[in-house]
Amino acid sequence: MENKLTAIDTLAELESFLLQVENGGLGLTGVAGVGMATNNADGSRFVAVFDDKQQLLLAREITEEIFQSGQDMVRNGVGRKH
Repeated sequence: MENKLTAIDTLAELESFLLQVENGGLGLTGVAGVGMATNNADGSRFVAVFDDKQQLLLAREITEEIFQSGQDMVRNGVGRKH
């Protein structure tokens, strides 16, 4: 994983990251999906943004706690409800 920003360690920070992706705030083009995964090399957890060809566009490391507690948020999205 190339992105060496600090790990996302709160649900609020995960929500903010996902909203930035959904709203185009990170300057990414061709976003087709977001998922959580484990790095095979070192076992670290991360949230990944993919394009329609399942190519990685961006990844942010997440803590184990956020990997466990944030799965529904990543799966279902965080779009604000009126």
